[in-house]
Amino acid sequence: MGDTAKKICVAGSLNVDLTLRLERFHQPGETVIAKNIHTYAGGKGGNQAVATAKLGHAVMMVGMLGEDDNGRFYRETLRQNGVDAECVGSDANTPSGTAIIEVDDRGENRIAIIPGTNGLVDNAYMDSMLERMLTCDIFLMQYEIDLNTVAHLAKILRREGKCLILDPAPAASAPEELYKNVDYITPNATELAALTGASTDTPEEVVAAARMLLERGVGAVIAKLGGKGCLYVDRKTIMPVSGFKVNTVDTTAAGDSFNAGFAVALAEGMPIEKALRFANAVGALSTTGAGAQSSMPTRAQVEALLAKT
Repeated sequence: MGDTAKKICVAGSLNVDLTLRLERFHQPGETVIAKNIHTYAGGKGGNQAVATAKLGHAVMMVGMLGEDDNGRFYRETLRQNGVDAECVGSDANTPSGTAIIEVDDRGENRIAIIPGTNGLVDNAYMDSMLERMLTCDIFLMQYEIDLNTVAHLAKILRREGKCLILDPAPAASAPEELYKNVDYITPNATELAALTGASTDTPEEVVAAARMLLERGVGAVIAKLGGKGCLYVDRKTIMPVSGFKVNTVDTTAAGDSFNAGFAVALAEGMPIEKALRFANAVGALSTTGAGAQSSMPTRAQVEALLAKT
């Protein structure tokens, strides 16, 4: 990363994922023996911050953790990956955000989320961190903290001339004023359909749905289409950008990796088509290993994939 690169800040969720592997899901009142349990650092905010850092770009994380074992585990994860966690607060009376994930032998899952300290990332907390946050240029946000707070911060960022990349996941109904303060919104096809109420089964339908978001004030829509790549739509341009063929193992956090890749590319001044190709490569490579953050690629891995094609 050169000295002229813009600084990136991620504001959002930090969850510790407790993942149980089961032969089958159990019935009410039944006890079953799990095959194993793994603890992973997750949450869309943390995922995007770690993915950015693994690409070799400086990144600031803004969020909250509890003063518990999960919180200490996550802080160490951020430290090991080189994420600036100065704006990650802590609370002694609230547990860290946690997801309990059961996965059966068919690959189906059941997930229960305890928002915990993510619920404390509110307007007042954002305001308290604002001076440090505004030293950054490009911001990544998601929908795993209070959406009124997402809208609140977006309004400030627009006023300050910052760039906001919004990942509307998990899809939900956000304050309408949010959209006019978003530079890039990055839904997948399912999220785009949920946000607009429109079908997104064909490229033409994706474009039509994207234009509905443009009408609500968004600067540009980047529809993430998995292995097919992405489709960029703004008021003047419709641009499909092809994906990469890789051996997919686990698609967890592919969308988070894509967003991190796009932010890094923008921070380095890449033109939009090149930036989207770079983001597609990051997203694709993240699916080639198990787990979320552990399989996120390094810059060298991304450059090697881009050089091959």
